Amino acid sequence: MIEFGHGTHAGLRRTRNEDTYYADASLGLFLVLDGMGGHRHGEVAAAVARDGVVEQVNSGQSLADAIRLVNEQLISRSRGLSEQRPMGTTIAAVRIDNGSFEAAWVGDSRIYRFDSQLEQLSHDHSLVEALVNAGELTEAEARSHPQRNVLTQALGITAPGQLHIGLCRGTLAPGMRLLLCTDGLTDEVNEARVAGIVSRTDIAAQECVDHLLLEALSGTARDNITAILVRAAT
Repeated sequence: MIEFGHGTHAGLRRTRNEDTYYADASLGLFLVLDGMGGHRHGEVAAAVARDGVVEQVNSGQSLADAIRLVNEQLISRSRGLSEQRPMGTTIAAVRIDNGSFEAAWVGDSRIYRFDSQLEQLSHDHSLVEALVNAGELTEAEARSHPQRNVLTQALGITAPGQLHIGLCRGTLAPGMRLLLCTDGLTDEVNEARVAGIVSRTDIAAQECVDHLLLEALSGTARDNITAILVRAAT
C-alpha cells in the first residue's frame, strides 16, 4: 500500500501556474510537469503532455514510450503556432507496480528517493548540469548561476531523434518515499530542509507536501511550485 500527498501553487511572482501534475494510486502513476512558452502555451503543453502520458500508460505503453509519443505530439502542435517560441514542458514521472518503481524524466523537474537519506534519482537536463559534469562549474556555483534554468532537453522542443529520457528503476521498500517536484521547489528549499520534511513520520504525506509548499512560499517563490510525495507503507 502507498500513501501520497500532492499540491501546487503559482508562487508569489507569477500570475499563472504553468505547472501541473497527476496522481493516481490505483494506476500507480505520478507525474509532475513544468510548462514553458509564450502566452498560455506553457500550461497547454504541460496539460497535453500530462493527459497524453496518462492515456498511453493506461493503454499499456511504458513510461518511456508514452513520453516519446507525447514529445512528437507537442512538436506537431507547435508547428501550427504563429509565435517563434515553441511550447514545451518538463516531466518527472513515476510508475509503481508490484513493489517496484520506474522513474522517467526530461528537463529539470526532479525525482528524489528518501530511504534513511535523501537521494536525487533524476539528473537535470540543463546547461549548468552539463557544465558541472564537464568540471567547468561546481555544484555551489551551479545553484546561483544566472543560466541555471536553461534546459538542454524539453518535451515539445527537443527533436525526437535527440530526445534523451532519463530512466531509473528500483524496489519500493517499506517506508520509502519518492518525491517528484518542479524547480520552483528545489530553487527555494535546500535538500537538507527537504529531507527534514519528507522524513517525518508523525504527519501524513499530504501534510509533508503542505509543509514543502509553505517552505518555498516563505522565500521568494519566484516560480510555480509543485510536489508529489509517495510514501510506501511500513
